[in-house]
Amino acid sequence: MKTIRITVNNHHVRLDKYLAGKIEFLSRTKVKECIVSNHVLVDGSPAKPSMLLEGGEKVLVEIPEPQPATLKAEKIPLDIIFEDDYLLAVNKPPNLVTHPGAGNFSGTLANGLVYYLGSLPNSLNHDRPGIVHRLDKDTSGILLVAKSDEVHLHLSNQFAERTVEKTYLAMVWGTFKELEGVIDKPIIRHPKHRQRFTVGDRGRTAITYWKVVNEFEYLTLLELSPKTGRTHQLRVHLTSINHPIFSDELYGGGKNRLHGYLPEVQKSLILLFDAIGRQALHALSISFNHPNTGERMTLTAPLFSDYKNLIHLLGMEYA
Repeated sequence: MKTIRITVNNHHVRLDKYLAGKIEFLSRTKVKECIVSNHVLVDGSPAKPSMLLEGGEKVLVEIPEPQPATLKAEKIPLDIIFEDDYLLAVNKPPNLVTHPGAGNFSGTLANGLVYYLGSLPNSLNHDRPGIVHRLDKDTSGILLVAKSDEVHLHLSNQFAERTVEKTYLAMVWGTFKELEGVIDKPIIRHPKHRQRFTVGDRGRTAITYWKVVNEFEYLTLLELSPKTGRTHQLRVHLTSINHPIFSDELYGGGKNRLHGYLPEVQKSLILLFDAIGRQALHALSISFNHPNTGERMTLTAPLFSDYKNLIHLLGMEYA
């Protein structure tokens, strides 16, 4: 049984919604299961999922031990950026699923990690042993992996308390009037397209800071700093301000956006699509406190060749 302690810093919000927003590795369904089974105490007492929080409450969440993981070990190349006795960081390539899920039960990063390490902690989430956070299949970049239950819990608490800082690199459509800004829009599952998310007043709090790195004629390179970790957050937020990520077919940044451009412009943009072949989003760096020493660490993941080619075709080099 693992325990997470949280001091509520919001008000007039349901307990289940609040915890699902704070504990990013647990779904709202799993949070409700914990509450209903009395594994969540608010100021020392059991509560209902619908309980309205007023701020300042002390919440204790006990996460029951799951069934043992049955992940098959598979030899998958890993680009390891950092490793010590407590954790490792990998640079996930595009077109690699982070962990098993619907339709992807093998060939994932998690399968490769089980092969590399021999075993991974799974007391917090047996479907994602050792993996503290995730990236979409076609998003490349840095991921942290814990080597023990204690480290997994320590890092997960940092994510829950939002002391982890992440920076992404995104090529997006259009240009900006300002050099930096913030997108503060709640995110909710799309009511019609269940594989997508959208912004909505009844959604979960989501905040993304953006900064222009370089501008081109039709595209802009941004650095993004999400303060929350919602599913598809960066993709949804950028689409919501009409700057979808380049080559993101699911969220309006694909080739359908070429309509209206002159034929010669379309031709040059198609070359860029061919260069990247997936949404132009890369998890560039992550900062966190080392679970053993407490030292603040910043790790950076180099760009893969497809992203470098995209930037090179635009006449820019990015270290």
